[in-house]
This record gives sequence, structure tokens and C-alpha cells, in this order.
Amino acid sequence: MAWFTRKTPSVSPQPERDKTVRTEGLWHKCDSCGQIIWRKSLDESLHCCPKCGHHFKLDAPARLKLLLDGEYQELDEKLVSSDPLEFVDSKPYTQRLAEMRNSLDMRDAVISAEGKLEGRTAIICVLDLRFIGGSMGAVVGEKITRAIERSIANHTPLIIVSASGGARMQEGAVSLMQLAKISAALMRLDETKTPYISVLTDPTTGGVTASFAMLGDLNIAEPGALIGFAGPRVIEQTIRQKLPEGFQRSEFLLEHGFLDAVVKRGELKRYIAQALNFFCGPAE
Repeated sequence: MAWFTRKTPSVSPQPERDKTVRTEGLWHKCDSCGQIIWRKSLDESLHCCPKCGHHFKLDAPARLKLLLDGEYQELDEKLVSSDPLEFVDSKPYTQRLAEMRNSLDMRDAVISAEGKLEGRTAIICVLDLRFIGGSMGAVVGEKITRAIERSIANHTPLIIVSASGGARMQEGAVSLMQLAKISAALMRLDETKTPYISVLTDPTTGGVTASFAMLGDLNIAEPGALIGFAGPRVIEQTIRQKLPEGFQRSEFLLEHGFLDAVVKRGELKRYIAQALNFFCGPAE
């Protein structure tokens, strides 16, 4: 039984971590080509791989910083989800929401804001994949609907940046009702001839794709984004057939007429500004 006992040295050795250089977080591996990228270099390239151009996921604050000129006013930031079903899976839904709010400093999966884009006032809603997969619950639906209503009232262009796994299962039918509510509001927006630009990023799936993400006057996507209702594996298991190469990626959808353009992240702000100039005339 000698191997279960260990003599304690009279002098404690220097902790191993003090002898090593800490590099955690300084490097990032590309999911596409495997290139090891210095974190600072990744930030400078707008979180795109400098070797293969792979677009990494962006959170909502970073996306707003990328698209807007500077300061912006956040809208309806105090709205929070309730727990209509008293839902419990691996943990209670109320606990899951509290943990997300504390760790991300966000109240739900979307930030709605008003600011300037190339000098033009615009309303922009950005979903954040980190908050329960960017899922659409009652708060996401309500904030986007209110943003649409502001666009209608002020004839302000609307931009929605999607990154979502779909409707939020923890809110059941309440979540599914948001598809119809947002779609109806977008129909009223269309009647006022106020432009709505939809930006689809990786991933945009489920009820978000089935509603507002594909209803823009202009539907554009980032390169390589996964876009669809059901995932490729679910479709393959259902139809028992192998799907084509690149199926449900933005380039495939562009080729088959489901998108208007695929735009690289570094060109996205300028592209949207030019589109708004086309729809509305030059910014004052």
C-alpha cells in the first residue's frame, strides 16, 4: 500500500504555473483551416481568419461597433423574460436566465439600438448567439416588434442582424407566436415603403429563418453562414439522402436565389450604406 502514501517535502516546491509563460487566450485556432492566429491579429481582421477568410462568430456589442459610426442609444433595454411554463430541463428556466444575464451583462438575446450608419440614422437589432443560442422568446419578439414600430413612426431604415438557433423552447407557444407578430409588423413597415435590410450570420436557423430573417427588402449574408430551418443532419435523416456539398451555406443559397448577396464582414457596413442610399437617397 506504499503507493497510496506520499511523503510531504520539508520545503514546498515552486508552483509549476510560476515557471511557465501564460499563453491562454493569446492564440486562436481557425475552425476552417486550422491556422493558429494571434488574438490581436484576429481582432484587427474583424474576427476573420487572415489565411482562409473564415468568419468567426461575433457577439452583439461587437457587431454594433462594427456597423454603427459611434455612440448609439439602446432601446427597450429593461425588458426581461418571464417563465410562463415554469419550465425545467437540466435546470429551471429562471435560473438559466439569471446566469445568462449575470455572465453576459445582457437582459436577453437581442440588443435593439438607434444610431448612425455612415451618417444616416438607422434602427438596428442584433441577436447574440451567446444568450441561450440567440433563441427568440417573448422579449426578443417584443423588442424587434417595437423597433419595427419605431421605424414605421419615423420612417427610419431598419436593419436586423440574425444569429440564432430559432424559437426558444422554454417558452413554448409564446415563443412561436413571435414569428407571426414580427412578420405582421414587417408587413406594415413595407406598406410605408421604409427599407428593411436583413443580415444573416452563422448560424441563422429555425423560427428566425422562418420569419423575419428572410423577409428583408434586401437579404444579405456573411460568407459561409449556416442558414436554414432544420439542420443538415435532421434533413438527411428525414429524407435518407446525402445532401449536396455546401448545402445551407450562404454561397449555396445565393446560387439558388434565396439571398441577394454574400458580403464579407469588412465590406458589410459600406454595402449596407450604399443600399440605403439606393432606397432612400443620399444621407443628409
